[in-house]
Amino acid sequence: MKTLFYTLCLCFLSLQVTAQQKTITGTVSDDNGLPLPGANVIVKNTSKGTQTDFDGNYKITASVGQVLVFTYVGFETVEKKIKTNTTNINVQLLAGSALDEVVVTGYSNSRRKRMSVSYQQKLEGKAAGVQVSGATGDLNSSSITYRYANTNPNSESYAKIEENIFKRVELAPLSTFSIDVDKAGYSNVRRMINNGEKIPKDAVKIEEMVNYFAYKYPQPTGNDPFSINTEVVNSPWNDKAKLVRIGLKGKEIPLDKVPASNLVFLLDVSGSMNSPNKLPLLQKALEILVDQLRETDKVSIVVYAGAAGVVLKPTSGANKKAILKAINSLNAGGSTAGGAGIRLAYKIAEAQFIEGGNNRVILATDGDFNVGASSDRDMEDLIEEKRKSGVFLTCLGFGMGNYKDSKMETLADKGNGNHAYIDTMQEAKKVLGTEFFGTIYTIAKDVKIQVEFNPAKVQAYRLIGYENRLLNDEDFKDDTKDAGELGSGHTVTALYEIIPTGVKSIYVKDVPGLKYTTATSNSYTDELLTVKFRYKTPAGSVSKLIVKSVQDTGKSIDQASIDLKFSAAVALFGMQLRDSEFIDTKKASEVIKLAEAGRGEDPEGYRAEFIRLVKSHK
Repeated sequence: MKTLFYTLCLCFLSLQVTAQQKTITGTVSDDNGLPLPGANVIVKNTSKGTQTDFDGNYKITASVGQVLVFTYVGFETVEKKIKTNTTNINVQLLAGSALDEVVVTGYSNSRRKRMSVSYQQKLEGKAAGVQVSGATGDLNSSSITYRYANTNPNSESYAKIEENIFKRVELAPLSTFSIDVDKAGYSNVRRMINNGEKIPKDAVKIEEMVNYFAYKYPQPTGNDPFSINTEVVNSPWNDKAKLVRIGLKGKEIPLDKVPASNLVFLLDVSGSMNSPNKLPLLQKALEILVDQLRETDKVSIVVYAGAAGVVLKPTSGANKKAILKAINSLNAGGSTAGGAGIRLAYKIAEAQFIEGGNNRVILATDGDFNVGASSDRDMEDLIEEKRKSGVFLTCLGFGMGNYKDSKMETLADKGNGNHAYIDTMQEAKKVLGTEFFGTIYTIAKDVKIQVEFNPAKVQAYRLIGYENRLLNDEDFKDDTKDAGELGSGHTVTALYEIIPTGVKSIYVKDVPGLKYTTATSNSYTDELLTVKFRYKTPAGSVSKLIVKSVQDTGKSIDQASIDLKFSAAVALFGMQLRDSEFIDTKKASEVIKLAEAGRGEDPEGYRAEFIRLVKSHK
């Protein structure tokens, strides 16, 4: 009898709790009434949360009396209490100070499936807008219906990274590498953290995480297109070492001075792009870019699935309606003829080439090529051949589950271009809005860095990151060797950790004494290192050399600049994610402490978002 009584009580309490729970729906918009896709909606003091869809709509279950917190990078936080009669809460966020903290809860697999069905239903009935016609690629007003293809949810691929080790100066006094302006590594890691996914070590590219953020390096004042900035402090994670920062700042060119652009959008509309964070997100993202086009700019659109075809012939940027119509007419389905698409896109770009202008193919895909020239080697050869035309390449990565980061990186590296990963509309606004025209306007190409360490001061050194950008020492002077490109306003940061001479460190192994060595001249005993740069003008074939010597200032990390503190925090977090053997702390609190000290003004909230990521990662 007692058991029955307790059971009835529990059922009553359960029904009472259930009765208090409500499904709340609504829309999040900005102060102009425009929807904010990717805004965060969380139940305060819980881990329950969701994000708004592409139309700014959300749905969440919560109880009467709980508080919903609405956040979006760059906007003021809003809190709304759930009342007894509440079923709908619409919120307008006001642009304001950077966010102190944002919490994002990833979707479960089942929820992603429901979202996919929802967006697929929205897309049903749309015309693909192109009759794909094999070799000719001619525009045709007829529409086609693509067949849908399933994708393997666990087939993401990343190039293997072997972490740089400490090298003894007496054995290897030179360190040579190409600059890297790609930022895909950070936004991809952010996506995994937000979704509660395990992060593969090879997905963590520390240089791309560090270079995701802009730093306040001064504008160049001389004839060279970038300024050079260096700083030396004691290492925040190794009391036996020092940290050296080398920073470049590209000259900022006003938008009205940027030459006309010849842009060919190469869009993947294969079956693997059939999910909400792929083709639908891409279509919304391109609207941001189209909005910035000028009358002098030309846009063409090529798509590829089972074959490649032209959706939009070269069109003036003033005709935004026609460009958007072509973009929004696309559906996803079929296989992926990536090689054919690339050839067709370059053919159009070359035919419309603007002398002295920005001539660029913009490839948007999840990187899942599986028809035609599909291996990294084949793609590398194809892109190396096509870049001789003077047409550069931008790769935009989308999606999860089958994302091919290794292939995207290969294409961007070999195409004199850059690689970004777009996980949300916030990132789309950053990549295709705020930064795009600066990114595509190349002010220096084949930028290489070579550092020579002084054995009188430095026992050993380690380059943090850039493992996939290392060059042979002899490549530095070889103008036929490809390297990275620097765009208008770009900042590039590289960090070295060095062990001073005479310091005992567990990271520096003993080697047999050398018989044939040359003593360093006493004239240079105050220099830690000399850093050399080589670059070419965008149309040039002969590089120019710049040399700068660096001395030890003896500063502690507390005396470091705001930017050095923050870049060190990002690097430390990257090393923690990679489980690096070269750090003596695995504590997130140490990263947060450094990042808070280096947060600075942070007008757009990206540094605050990083701090939130570190706090939320487990």
